[in-house]
Amino acid sequence: MKRVITALIGCLTASLLFLNGCAVGPDYHKPVTSAPAHWSEPLAGGETNVPVALTDWWKTFHDSGLDLLIERAVRSNLDLRMAQARVLEARAQYGIASADLWPTLDSPSSYSRQLQSKNQPLLGSLPLSGVPFENNVYKAGFDASWEIDVFGGKRRAKEAAGAQVSASEFGRLDVLITLLGDVARNYVDLRGYQARLAIAQENIQAQEKTLAITRDRFGKGLSSDLDVQQASTILATTRAEVPSLESSIQTAIHRLEVLLGQPPGTWQTELSQASPIPVQPPQVPVGLPSELLLRRPDIRQAERQLAAATANIGVAKSDLFPKFFLTGSAGFESVSASD
Repeated sequence: MKRVITALIGCLTASLLFLNGCAVGPDYHKPVTSAPAHWSEPLAGGETNVPVALTDWWKTFHDSGLDLLIERAVRSNLDLRMAQARVLEARAQYGIASADLWPTLDSPSSYSRQLQSKNQPLLGSLPLSGVPFENNVYKAGFDASWEIDVFGGKRRAKEAAGAQVSASEFGRLDVLITLLGDVARNYVDLRGYQARLAIAQENIQAQEKTLAITRDRFGKGLSSDLDVQQASTILATTRAEVPSLESSIQTAIHRLEVLLGQPPGTWQTELSQASPIPVQPPQVPVGLPSELLLRRPDIRQAERQLAAATANIGVAKSDLFPKFFLTGSAGFESVSASD
């Protein structure tokens, strides 16, 4: 009989070990996407096929002002901070899913002081001799519980959590690249509006002189009133451009301040000082079409989210099957802490 029980236990253990290597649900496979070897449009000139630097491409402009704004934005942008927090959250969830594969240990302990009523007999109608009516009770021990991952639900949960970590990291990279592009674009717009305003002001000064000369010639009979009206119209048109340019400058400054995580007006004095427009770099790395999908973090984030969703199918399917636990507990109880 003992041999039969031993054989049954051995068979059960072997079956559990075999099932532990299986996991319900579909296995994830990366989608296969074909990409052309060359760009469909001819390059305009100056482009190179060298790898693209996603996180420091703005350095090719060699503009110290842009470098400073990028540094501040990366350090204080609120959207980027939220993306970083989501990465930390996903990593913590992965740690929880990984720890769920191991046994759960608990070490309870307690102390209590008991007082037995003297009017209540302990045994029948007579009190027990030698048993105190008041004593201390000390308890200490530990409990252990382990769910055997027979159908792979916990392993699928760990797989989904790991894919979600990668997805959150790509999401942070997507926010970073978008932030860099927005800061650079608004910075170039700001310098462009400032340059146009300076040109408009120079034109106004020149056109005012032209109008004065035209009026003087008209007063001397050397030109017609039409010439005066044309010069006056040109001057008024140029002056009308100034408020629009000044408004565009303020809008660009406010956008930069928001991207830097600051309220409007924080960098008003610093950014209002005109500076040259960044010079176009001599070479622009564009990479190869086959690398485009790999360097787009939003697409890679979607791929990792697909992997997590596929693993979660296995987590849901595992709930349709029984769960097996190994549990145990041990402890001590005494009226003396030293014994």
